[in-house]
Amino acid sequence: MITCDLHSHTCHSHARDTAVQMYEAALAKGLAVFGFSEHSPRPERFTYTREYRDRLNAGLPDYVREVKALQADGRCRVLFGMEIDWFESDQDFVRRAATQFDFDYLIGSVHFLGEWGFDDRQEDWDRLSAARKDECYQAYFTTWRKMIETGWFNIAAHPDLIKIFSVDDFHRWLAREASLRLVKEGLLALKAKGMGMEISSAGIRKPCREIYPCAAIMRMAADLGLDITFASDAHATEDVAHAFPRLATYARAFGFADSVVFAHGATSRMAF
Repeated sequence: MITCDLHSHTCHSHARDTAVQMYEAALAKGLAVFGFSEHSPRPERFTYTREYRDRLNAGLPDYVREVKALQADGRCRVLFGMEIDWFESDQDFVRRAATQFDFDYLIGSVHFLGEWGFDDRQEDWDRLSAARKDECYQAYFTTWRKMIETGWFNIAAHPDLIKIFSVDDFHRWLAREASLRLVKEGLLALKAKGMGMEISSAGIRKPCREIYPCAAIMRMAADLGLDITFASDAHATEDVAHAFPRLATYARAFGFADSVVFAHGATSRMAF
């Protein structure tokens, strides 16, 4: 049984529910560890169709206070984290976001290629040719590796998020030997930096209808002996620990038997 969920959001960004409500949902699911990982701020030119930047910037102090208060409750171990968006052209901004509070752990994620939020809209992908999609997959994993190589983060979020709106094309691309080599370079960097690879049920709720990451990446991660973490990427109380029995079965099928938890530089393991 998976009892640790390290990726969640609150109403301070684009999620629905409060920190207290998310915590109560974690208790109801029987979690032993629940990580709050609200989104980091973003420069103004990195914008989504439904933008939440102003609400997030205004709410960050409250977010910190709320999580710190929940850490004193004691019924479930609460960790204070943040999902840090990686902007290759704004690495100073990223570094400031990653060091603005005394975090227990940090999740690194790539949501933008250049200034394009590729996980924003289906119609953006519908306009792309197969060749252009291939270029996007290549750019994503190149960027993903660069993010990992900084060593600033503990966890690499939803490794193949890029498949969200084009899963069939993504698998066609990934089947190529050169594509697998590129992904493996990122996984090798992840291992070298002592990071965990996130296994997330969020993809099940997204248009790709598939766990992050897919089986091909899971096989490579298992062969390399990578550490893993589990996540729901919850944006509402019903998302907390979503499909965790399915995640456990999935991870065990590749030989994984425990996940890692990061807290202030210390790493612990939890069997599932």
